[in-house]
Formats: sequence, C-alpha cells, structure tokens
Amino acid sequence: MQSFRILGAAAVLVGAGLGAQPALDLPAVVVHSPRIANQAPVTTFATPVSALRYEPAVDVQTRSMAEGQADISIQGGIFENTGMQIGGLTLLDPQTGHYVAEVPVPPTMLGAPEVRTGAVNALGSMNVNVGSVGHAWREIAPSGLLALGAGQHGFMRQEMHQGVTWAAADTARLGAELAYARSESDGPVAFGDHEFERIAGRVQWRDARRQTDLFAGYQSKFFGWPNLYTPYGVPETENLQTVLLILNHRVERDAAGHFETGAYYRRNKDDYEYDRRVPGQFNPYQHKTHVRGASVSGREVRGDWALLYRSEVAADVLQSTALTSGRYHRRTMTKSALATEYTTPADGAGNWHLLGGATWDDSNRDGGRFSPVVGVTRQRPPGEGVQHYGLAYAHSTQLPSYTALNSAPASGLFRGNPDLGRTRSRHLGLTAAGRTQGWAWQAELFDRRDDDLVDWTYRQGQGARTANAVDTVTRGVELVGRKDFGAGNVTLGYAWLDKESDYGTAAVDASFYALNYARHRLTAAMTLRLGRGWELRMDNEVRLQAANDLRSAGGDGAVLSSLALHWRPTWHPAWEVALQVDNLWGSEFQEVPAVPAAPRQWAVSVARGW
Repeated sequence: MQSFRILGAAAVLVGAGLGAQPALDLPAVVVHSPRIANQAPVTTFATPVSALRYEPAVDVQTRSMAEGQADISIQGGIFENTGMQIGGLTLLDPQTGHYVAEVPVPPTMLGAPEVRTGAVNALGSMNVNVGSVGHAWREIAPSGLLALGAGQHGFMRQEMHQGVTWAAADTARLGAELAYARSESDGPVAFGDHEFERIAGRVQWRDARRQTDLFAGYQSKFFGWPNLYTPYGVPETENLQTVLLILNHRVERDAAGHFETGAYYRRNKDDYEYDRRVPGQFNPYQHKTHVRGASVSGREVRGDWALLYRSEVAADVLQSTALTSGRYHRRTMTKSALATEYTTPADGAGNWHLLGGATWDDSNRDGGRFSPVVGVTRQRPPGEGVQHYGLAYAHSTQLPSYTALNSAPASGLFRGNPDLGRTRSRHLGLTAAGRTQGWAWQAELFDRRDDDLVDWTYRQGQGARTANAVDTVTRGVELVGRKDFGAGNVTLGYAWLDKESDYGTAAVDASFYALNYARHRLTAAMTLRLGRGWELRMDNEVRLQAANDLRSAGGDGAVLSSLALHWRPTWHPAWEVALQVDNLWGSEFQEVPAVPAAPRQWAVSVARGW
C-alpha cells in the first residue's frame, strides 16, 4: 500500500484505502483507479479520462462519450481551469481546455489518478487555477493483454499490450512496452459515428530509487455528434490527431524527499466541421498547436525542515485558419514555486506541519504575478478516527487559451476577446481524513474566488457563444468514503456546490460552462464478487443541476449508471468475459447544455492476460 502525503491543508489521503491500493486482484485486466468499479468504457477503449467519469472529486461533462470529447471540471471550475499531469510535467493545450484530455497514453502505463487542488495544485502545476489530475508512471511488468469487444451500432474494439523486462546491473531493470488500441462505431444516433486509433510505446530504466521513462504516443480520433458545440441541431464533427513525446526522470531520496525532471513535446491537430454535410461552411476551422515544455521539481529534507521547489516552462505555437484575430500566436510561459515546511511534534502523538511559500507566474505576453501559499496540517499516527486535518490558503493565476483570445470578436460561431488577461484564483480549504469502522474517508470544505474567469456565454438572438470574463465565488463540500468487505467493496462520494457570478457590463443570458454545475452530486461505485468467477460492477451518479436556460432536454436532475457482469473461468482465470451496459436507465440529461445525451448502449468483450 502506497501513501501520498500532500503538504499543506489541502491533503488527499490516498494510502488509507482511498487511493493507490488495488480494488481487485485482476491478472488479466489492470485496475486504472480503485475509486471506480468499471475500468473500461462501453463504447471505445480506455483513455486517462475514462477513470474520471465517476470519480467522486471530478465532474466529467461529456459529448457523446468521455473518450470522445470531455470537459473535466474540479470543485466547480470549468474545463479551462483543469490540468493533466504525467510524471513531473503539466500537459497543456494552448488552443482550448476542451482538448486537455487528448493524451495518447494508455492507462495501463499509468498509476491511479490523483486529484490535486488548493495548495498542492498551486505549488505543483503551471497555468492551472482550480485543480489538476496527476499520474505517475507505472513500473513496466513482463505481461501482456489482448482484448476484443463488440456491441450495438456496429461497435468494434481491439486492444493489445505487451511489456518485457531485462535484468541489468545490481537491482536495476530495463523494460519496454508497446500498446495498440482501435475502435469504431456507426453511433447510437444519426451522425454519431466514431473511429479512434492509438499506438504508444515506452522504454523504462529502473532501480531501487530511480526511474527514467521515455514515451512516444500517437492518437487519431474522428467523431460526430449533433450539437457538439453549438445549439442549432447541426451534425458537427471533430477530427483530431495528437502526438506526444515525454522524457521523465525521478529519484526517491531518504526521509520522503525526491527529485524529478522531465521534458515533453505535444502536437495537436484539429479539423472541426460545423456541418459535416457542408464541409467548410463558415470558416474552415483547422488548427494545429505545438507545445514544448520542461520542468524540474523536488523536496529536500534537512531535519525538521523541508524545502519544496518547482520550475516549469512551456512554449507554444498556434497555426489556425480561424483563430486569427488576436494579438499573437506564439507564447512562452514560466512558473517557479518555492516553499518550506516545518515539522514539529504535537502533544500526544503525531506532528504539526507548517507550510509557507510563494509562486511566480510569468509570460512574454503578459506581466508576471506573485502568489502566496500557506497552510497548517495536523498529522496523527494511523489508526481509528481522524488521522489528518488542516487548513490552507493559496493564490494562483492562469492565462486564457487561444480560442478565447484569437476568435473574431464580432463574427462567427465562437467570439473571442484579445484583451482577456490573467484569471486570478484564491482558494481556502479545510480538509480532514481518517478511518472509522472500516471506512477510509476524506472531506473538504472550500471557498474559492475567481476574478476574470474566462467563460463562454450565450445572448438571445446573437447566434454565437462569446468569451466573457466573469468574477465567481464558489463554495463547496466534498466527502468520499470507501470500505472493503469480504465479497467486494464500495466507494461513496458526495459534493455540494454553490456559486455567485458577476459578468460586469457584459450582456449574458446563459452560461455554457461557469454556471453549468451540479448543486448536489452523489456517486457510488460498487463491486460484488458472486462466486465461481462471477463479478458484478456498477458505477452510479445522481445529480441535481443548477438551472440553465440552454438545457433543452432531460431536466435538471439525472441518475446515470454503468453496469457490468464479468466472468472469469475458475479453470483458466487469465480469460475474462464481460457484458457492459452504459446509461442503464436511458437518461436524456444533457451534461453540457444543448448537447444531446447518448442513449443506453451495451457491449460484450473478451480479454486474455498473461
């Protein structure tokens, strides 16, 4: 069992049963996240976003399916406020946060997702205000997997993964792995077809304290959906190709210290069609972005003191046929973070951790910004009751994406503003975590103030969405609990959100994103082992949404469920057969306002592991 201690009061207790320990013993199928029941989606192959759809601390708002196009929201933020991190690197999409999840890394190569907010996110990410989802590189194992799936509407899926390792000097090992996945479908609605493909490889050198990973991946995705981004009943399409190269090196030191550095290159191509029946209507929306990034971070411990440091840089370039109205199309952003943590014994048992530091965000296109981070945490020895509680306050800032900056301000489907500046966020969080009667639990109460948040809004009679700055106040409560029992396990989550907004002098009739949130959201992931190799897995979400005039069907409430029945023959447990159903109750709830929900769908799959 691993333990991930987050400094400051915005702690997430992973090692206490809520995080990194596997929920199931599955030699044939990797557990991507123990906080969800179904590890693979019904309608395509798994991607890093698949494990977040029913994650208690993340709200994934999908178009057709999460693996097609998904907006990742954390603690009431929007897709632009969320970052994806792999190893020591923050992966950015400078065009739009809609594509932040375009990461061609198979989940089989990654550890379980960790949701980072507050002080942890402020000190540990770049150009991400509200929260980030982080993954460590998984150790390569000499194993393989072959999986095939089929279902309704001509759905077909094929996956392959193979890893090999070789002993090197002393305790070191050299490993390599290759993964391929493909899926296609005619779609559950007219013009809802897709064709996805991903190929990825990794080489790893690892010993007792050091790990170096070199990764290369490519992913192509074509998919269609009515009202994909506009509420006019038009069959829209996306055609995406993503290339990702990463080099990451991490060293574990004594006394919980570490050092990590890495670099990456990401290219994302997008060809968007407003109406697939009339290619090129309005502007030809063709975009290509290049991002080159690097980071160095670590934690050095000297007695009762620890020094935390991080420096990260990203340089991007935009090539576009439509995003041509802004002031620039290339940019360099930097961020530096420095903090100290002092540990002192508490009365009785355990320790107090005092955290203080600051970050500096800068860019060649905008002035720099200094942001403080402070926190205090009380840590107790493992056992029953509260094991951790704390309080933290963090500032952070973020620059807008090119879609908001460079879209024409007075024409077209998407209207931007070249004068948008930094979004400034202030986060105050009170956290606690512990164990009670077999339940591992964590809780957070938070208040966040976002100034000049970039939202996309609608005005009656205008026929377009417009990038507008809004000041918001978001208050919330998040609760997560998990319990393992002899025949399975259950993970429960609850989130309450309340928002206030001020758009200033902007004329706004409705908000597509900033005011699209669940006031109440309940998640439940359950796994039940039935015996003789049979297993039932079910993910559930109940939500009561804030009213939104753009939502045209499904009402403001929803019950969403994904159910799967798995069978592993007792005489050959390396084989696994599964029947899965998504949207079990046939909900028509529009997760993104005006975007039709995907109907109920089923698929069967066969997997062979070795």
